[in-house]
Amino acid sequence: MTAAAPGTNSTDFEALTLALGGEIFAIDASIVHEILDLISVTEVPGARDFVGGLINVRGKVVPLADLRLKFGMERTPPTLDTRVVVVEINIDGETTVVGLLADKVFEVTEIGRASIENTPDIGMKWRAEFIKGIGKRGTDFIVIPDIVRLFTTD
Repeated sequence: MTAAAPGTNSTDFEALTLALGGEIFAIDASIVHEILDLISVTEVPGARDFVGGLINVRGKVVPLADLRLKFGMERTPPTLDTRVVVVEINIDGETTVVGLLADKVFEVTEIGRASIENTPDIGMKWRAEFIKGIGKRGTDFIVIPDIVRLFTTD
């Protein structure tokens, strides 16, 4: 069964591919505002681990989320490849700007809707409600997270 992919009505959608904990993830390129080198992070005492810091993006205070923690991966120190992907998402009818930590950003690529399958009920490392689908490109599996649900589900 094929899942509905993000993006427009075309047969493919453009996705930004990135690495998290050795896995390849893809987010809808249309929500990506910009990609930054790692910048200074202000830790917020008492905040959830997943969104425990704030960054300054062109004079605007933006929460910084570590998706590794939401997916149950280990927190790792940043490397030269670590990037912040700044996205604009709609949460409860309001546009919200959020920074997402990525181990590495690869490219913007097209992913065919026909190559995207529903998240399997068993055998997944991550909670299925956080995943829109699993795509295939060549021999690689690409995890397509539900970015909004990551921020609205505990």
